[in-house]
Amino acid sequence: MRIAMMKFWLVLSMSLIMSSAAAGLIAEPMSHAQWDSLLKMHVKTIDNGHSTALDYAGLARADSSGNGDGDRYDFEHYLEQLSRITQTEFDQWHQDHQLAFLINAYNAFTVALILSKYPDLDSIKELGSFFSSPWKKRFIKLLGKTRSLDEIEHQLIRGSGRYNDPRIHFAVNCASIGCPALRAEAYVGDRIDQQLQDQTKQFLADPSRNRVKNGRLEVSSIFKWYREDFEKGWLGFHSLEGFFAVYGADLGLTEQHTAALKAGNLDIEFLDYDWRLNDAN
Repeated sequence: MRIAMMKFWLVLSMSLIMSSAAAGLIAEPMSHAQWDSLLKMHVKTIDNGHSTALDYAGLARADSSGNGDGDRYDFEHYLEQLSRITQTEFDQWHQDHQLAFLINAYNAFTVALILSKYPDLDSIKELGSFFSSPWKKRFIKLLGKTRSLDEIEHQLIRGSGRYNDPRIHFAVNCASIGCPALRAEAYVGDRIDQQLQDQTKQFLADPSRNRVKNGRLEVSSIFKWYREDFEKGWLGFHSLEGFFAVYGADLGLTEQHTAALKAGNLDIEFLDYDWRLNDAN
């Protein structure tokens, strides 16, 4: 009887493992520890903790010995790690690990684009042209194709239908002062919900980007550009007003403001975006 029960539990355990693998619920095979270490070293907190800036000069520094040491070498090694992941490998991961990978890839390759001309630029927009934006440049080797930043954000993340989480807009970083802060750690699948929530609350609490002023709610242009993402049902939200009401404490809304917002009586104004480089130097 005991042997029969042991065989039963062994078969059941193997079945659960195989089912989990088939569903993509397997451990993340790629570590983001190298990116995490670089971010912790070079992301600087500014604006009373509301935002961050990046020490591009420090990240660009390589060991003069040429022995493959220095933060620039570590950074380039991390980019190579990202590029080695195949679509087949990626598709086997849990969605949380997929999303963490894509956000990290977007942020890291954005930094790589800045470093391609740094320090001779004041804005990421200078890396584009009249006919093409920097976000449409195809320079990223990712999941078996050469891609642009726009493809990562709008196709792989927003357009895939897999994630549908508007909080990603507070995690992907466009290397500009107007952007939500570049997080001082890598995104990881096991904690990504908490990390996205932290980013959302931090961004909304930044009065330089979102605030109540003169009887109006003034918010970042992110909410204008991606309004549809905040209104298509994530956690039951079908309007910007509903999203803002839930995060009212972070926005500094009073009970009166929140009531007016829910009733549609609080005007929403979108602020101009600051495209200057988020450089710590």
